[in-house]
Amino acid sequence: MATPFKGVINTDIRDSTPDWEPFIPPKAPEGAPNVLIVLYDDTGLAAWSPYGGRIQMPTMQRLADNGLTYTQWHTTALCSPTRSCFLTGRNHHQNAMACITEASTGFPGSHGHIPPECGTLAEVMRQAGWSTFWLGKNHNVPVEETHAGASKSNWPLHQGWDRFYGFLGGETNNWYPTLVEDNRMIDQPYQPEEGYHLSKDLADNAIQMIRDLKVSAPSRPWLTWFCPGANHAPHHVATEWADKYKGQFDDGYEAYREWVLGRMVEKGVMPEGTELTPLNPMPEGTYSPNDDVRPWDSLSDEEKKLFARMAEVYAGFSEYTDHEVGRIVDYLEESAQLENTLILYCADNGASGEGSPNGSVNENLFFNGWPDSVEENLKHIDDLGSPSTYNHYPTGWAVAFSTPFKMFKRYSYAGGTCDPLVIHWPAGIEAKGEVRHQYHHATDIVPTILECCGLQFPSTLNGHEQVPLAGVSMRYSFDELDAPTAKKRQYYAMLGTRGIWDQGWKAVAVHGPLSGIGNYERDEWELFHLEEDRAEARDLAEQHPERLKELVELWFEEARRYDVLPLDDRSPAEILNDPRPQPDEPRNTYVYYPQTAEVPEVVAASTRGRSYKILADVEITSPDAEGVIFAHGSRFGGHALFLKDQKLWYVYNFLGLPPEQQFVSDRLEPGKYVLGMEFAKESTGERGEAHGTTKLYVDEDVVAEGPMRTQLAFFTLCGDGLCVGRDSGDAVSKEYTAPATFKGGTILQVEVSVGDDQYLDLEKEAHALLARE
Repeated sequence: MATPFKGVINTDIRDSTPDWEPFIPPKAPEGAPNVLIVLYDDTGLAAWSPYGGRIQMPTMQRLADNGLTYTQWHTTALCSPTRSCFLTGRNHHQNAMACITEASTGFPGSHGHIPPECGTLAEVMRQAGWSTFWLGKNHNVPVEETHAGASKSNWPLHQGWDRFYGFLGGETNNWYPTLVEDNRMIDQPYQPEEGYHLSKDLADNAIQMIRDLKVSAPSRPWLTWFCPGANHAPHHVATEWADKYKGQFDDGYEAYREWVLGRMVEKGVMPEGTELTPLNPMPEGTYSPNDDVRPWDSLSDEEKKLFARMAEVYAGFSEYTDHEVGRIVDYLEESAQLENTLILYCADNGASGEGSPNGSVNENLFFNGWPDSVEENLKHIDDLGSPSTYNHYPTGWAVAFSTPFKMFKRYSYAGGTCDPLVIHWPAGIEAKGEVRHQYHHATDIVPTILECCGLQFPSTLNGHEQVPLAGVSMRYSFDELDAPTAKKRQYYAMLGTRGIWDQGWKAVAVHGPLSGIGNYERDEWELFHLEEDRAEARDLAEQHPERLKELVELWFEEARRYDVLPLDDRSPAEILNDPRPQPDEPRNTYVYYPQTAEVPEVVAASTRGRSYKILADVEITSPDAEGVIFAHGSRFGGHALFLKDQKLWYVYNFLGLPPEQQFVSDRLEPGKYVLGMEFAKESTGERGEAHGTTKLYVDEDVVAEGPMRTQLAFFTLCGDGLCVGRDSGDAVSKEYTAPATFKGGTILQVEVSVGDDQYLDLEKEAHALLARE
């Protein structure tokens, strides 16, 4: 409702009194702090040096030495859900984020659209006088809205953020990211050979946003949410950073677990007597075999060498990103802002087990059901982390970096939920370098920030009545080492896994994610007394059956309260087949134009497993014309139509496996042409790939012809979308260097026509989808 005018209006302005009160910018409370949240991805409690881990994090250590290290802070066990808790301060099912956005199911707790009654921290702080900046990963925009033509109502700028610079999906190529600036898709500002890396780019932009604010409104505080691509796969970093860890993981993941637990006890992160849980702790038949760990002594020497290097690259990736965070912290210190900046440095879930028992140098092979052999991977051992690989370590390192707990990301055991959190605020915290053991959760972050800033969450926000915050503030613990935990209860639920913590006791259902087991009423539950067993190693269900029964009943009470039901442990194929809103009906012909944003694969013309045709109306005005006409995908899988050496080329890069499938014309003179290709599918291979014949056309003439195979599953689920007139990300073919912008002519349009003979393996696609968490 409009604010009533309180001035005086007469005929003559000289006799009138203006009222500027409704337009006076809001001012934050006197002395209110800036807020910087650094939220990593996929990091267990035992990875980083402040917690005893082998990965050196100088910036985080610096903050821990002058702040507080929390040992029992928890998340939802998955990306989108945890990030939604940071956004709103409510439980993930209240935010309709039961799972990642790509796996929404249309129920109140899982439709993937944050409801207006769960308003955001950023909106509250913006209206109270803060500037708000979000950099890096989002993964909270509904998947059907992650393209340029979508409504922007669920994008960051409509959720209280003044600025956004980052990526919308669950992951991105750190060398060639798919970037969004505010409400528009953009190409990366420069290339890896010019020094580009996403972590550096994000830090540059964070510093610039704060600088820009301070030169124009120096008294205005800010909220900055910094969400790097690290430590999510692909683990990308320059060789010199990975080489800092050469040999440090040669002893294997089981030896690391033994070593790091001792370090965690020494640092006071874990109490004396903490037990180490088994490497494969769950009974057979209660979880997916893809989550198994191969014992280190069962590996060949070559496998050990490869797996160790994968851990080195992950460690280098993590430390390099910490270095870039350090540049932000250094800027804050140099500009006298560090003293009154509340910094929270943390991670969104446990270490990732999506690498499978064998790891990978190109995840796309696994997601397309293609063998990923150690012999082939060893050829890339010196390339791991470079633009030439899309790598992920094996499950053994996920267990190691989640020591001493059971399992890892996606599970309701502490291996999936217990994460690092360091809080630094010199102006507001007297204690320095101390450890805190109070039990807390991601839902407690928003209440903590609000109390530190002198704010309360309003009962109504932008006209919508708000549901109460789910968490409690942690500020009481800042200067009270042994203060009792203020939190009383927290439920867990993820992809069929379940758990609940209540006043020091925790119950967990023995039921793995995506297991398809169902029959929840038959689940066995384990009971742990965390006051005496932080590792969740000793099941007390038989000794305390009444306490267990009480906790299970409490879980169902919380489930009803927070819209957790129905439970969903279905297979990936079943989840993928759920009908969801789509921006347009599927069609047979798609038309694309140059000088437009890349089109994400989820809404682009799908050539997978079917016949298709690409036709481009092109005028060549110069004999030196060159560049991309059409490109979709990357070096890890994709196809492109382009001009090079006065010839027309069509390249289909099948899963990055050499050699490229190339079709090349004779030289073309300047003139107007219809340039294109046609793939006629003839059969389906044993792994679902399509086989057929490709013809390259110049006008109506076939200028090259031959056999070709095409991929079954997506080229990519996040990034490297379809482009006309350039290749916006990682080059599809080694025959050109991205962006390879078309020059020496004009592209009028490109038409993609698809056949009705499509074969898809939905199981493989769904595994790919759900692994990109």
